[in-house]
Amino acid sequence: MDTGIDPERAALIALDWGTSSLRGFLMGRDGLVLAERATAHGIQNLPVPGVAGFEQAFAELCGDWLAAWPDLPVVAGGMVGSAQGWVEAPYVSCPADTRTLASRAAVATTAAGVRVVIAPGVLHDPAGAAPDVMRGEEIQIAGALADRPDWARAACMVLPGTHSKWVRVADGRITGFDTYMTGEMFALLCRHSILGRLMPDGGAADAAAADAAFAEGVRTARASLPGDLTHQIFAVRTLGLTRRMAPELLKDYLSGLLIGHELTSGLARAGRSPDDGTPLLLIGDGALCRRYVRALELVGVHPAARLENTAPRGLHRFAAAAGLIAPIGEHHHA
Repeated sequence: MDTGIDPERAALIALDWGTSSLRGFLMGRDGLVLAERATAHGIQNLPVPGVAGFEQAFAELCGDWLAAWPDLPVVAGGMVGSAQGWVEAPYVSCPADTRTLASRAAVATTAAGVRVVIAPGVLHDPAGAAPDVMRGEEIQIAGALADRPDWARAACMVLPGTHSKWVRVADGRITGFDTYMTGEMFALLCRHSILGRLMPDGGAADAAAADAAFAEGVRTARASLPGDLTHQIFAVRTLGLTRRMAPELLKDYLSGLLIGHELTSGLARAGRSPDDGTPLLLIGDGALCRRYVRALELVGVHPAARLENTAPRGLHRFAAAAGLIAPIGEHHHA
């Protein structure tokens, strides 16, 4: 089968398998992505229910790669290892790095005998506080740290999203983290609360006006008193009712308000101030990360870097830690 790829370069099939999507990467020994593809077959949208659905989704995405390179190792990260996934890979406790993940990996074996090595998530269970979990973000963090020993020594990593993560890294290991339901809260309030009735469905607001509304939301959050959040959320409605704010700006204001509260808590819990020398890194979708960059600038914090898709590199590192491929820089000769 002609894939258009040098057969000697392919070393790994890596799957980033989440709730709503499945992404596959054909990777080389050097950690570079040779080919990639995606489907909507996340764990909640499989072609058929159960184990057969996972096998079918995997075969549809990667069948030709498996045919061309039948001996390639396969690794996967994300919700595919959850209790609702293909095979459960139980959480490992902080502190955790790729070696920890590899030592507790789970394995799913297809009917055709293909082994898929699945990374576990991470549990943060501090004494006297509620536990926290992540599944998938640990792989992104591994990818971000892959070529940056300076970040591995100490960093604060922020992964915006439906459930945003603020992660503390020291000596190459995840030492603790906090989750904020910022993205989910924003979606719920816009779609399923009384606030949404004042927010128009179509039409984009003027960029400068939208930025000003977002900034006002961030500043309001930063100036709030303990317990103010739900009061401030209701003010999104009253600002619209009284025409103090145009309807097309209410979403931007609400976004700033929720992100502002997240930043206030996240920075405090990370023990980070604007003049802290520990680098703060953003990992995730470009548009959403840009919004966080803007919010952080408003509070005097300037991220050291903004990274997008670090999962493939993280899966490569996980595969190396699991002994499935040689670490980058090591070459084996027959």
